[in-house]
Amino acid sequence: MAATTASKIIRVGHSPDPDDAFMFHALAKGKIDTGDLEFRHELQGIETLNHRALRGELEVTAVSIHAYSRLLDKYALLPSGCSMGDRYGPMVVARRPMQAQELKQVTIAVPGTLTTAYLALQLLFNDLWSGGPESYATETVAFDEIIPAVAAGKYEAGLIIHEGQLTYQNQGLHLVIDLGVWWQEKTGLPLPLGGNVVRKDLGRETMHRISELLKESIRYALDHRQEALQYALKYARDMDMKLADRFVGMYVNDWTLDYGPRGREAVRRLLQEGHEAGIISAPVEVEFVN
Repeated sequence: MAATTASKIIRVGHSPDPDDAFMFHALAKGKIDTGDLEFRHELQGIETLNHRALRGELEVTAVSIHAYSRLLDKYALLPSGCSMGDRYGPMVVARRPMQAQELKQVTIAVPGTLTTAYLALQLLFNDLWSGGPESYATETVAFDEIIPAVAAGKYEAGLIIHEGQLTYQNQGLHLVIDLGVWWQEKTGLPLPLGGNVVRKDLGRETMHRISELLKESIRYALDHRQEALQYALKYARDMDMKLADRFVGMYVNDWTLDYGPRGREAVRRLLQEGHEAGIISAPVEVEFVN
């Protein structure tokens, strides 16, 4: 009887959201040949994944670019799989119309302090007024509970990510500021929100193979859009196919296949701004898998 090669288990963490489900569809459903690598998917909210990455628990995981600044010893960025806000991004919404300056007087529900959305909010506040985090009030709330909490009056404002950017108006909420637009006007660059990282202790060969397979999975989804959208739709809260397609198009596109020079510059610029503002403790030397 011929000997069989044992599979190498690669645990992949990503959010239960239509854009992540879309890009990982081919890997999750065996649409591409992964050889002796067996991918097992673990779906959790991005802030949970950020904290798991700090502990080095998963071989591959989606993380916030903000969180990546604390992962340099354990993980490298994969060149595929980024979520890039090109003149759009996380939004602050409120129960009533208000100006960004008024956010100083209210408590803002945020999806986690390691999220890029929170980093961008802090950078905005640095531009609006001087003072550290004690000069404004935030409270961490699960990302998919922020819109209902603001609509119910538990908070005056909320920092929203994922598909809430397309559905907040259904709850009668008002846009205060789109941080992707603000960042583009400030820097001329897109806002790099999330990326996929791979653990360095897997070795260069395995890291490279994972990188190629993730890119192949994204390309498969883009080439078989309706099939991948049908799979992603089960993770689309309060969205029909048309709206899910629009949302996926915002965050799975040419940027997702590869950051490219401009996307990589956007990552470096964001983390540099975070360091210069005193939010990120040390300079970040960004490392991509070749």
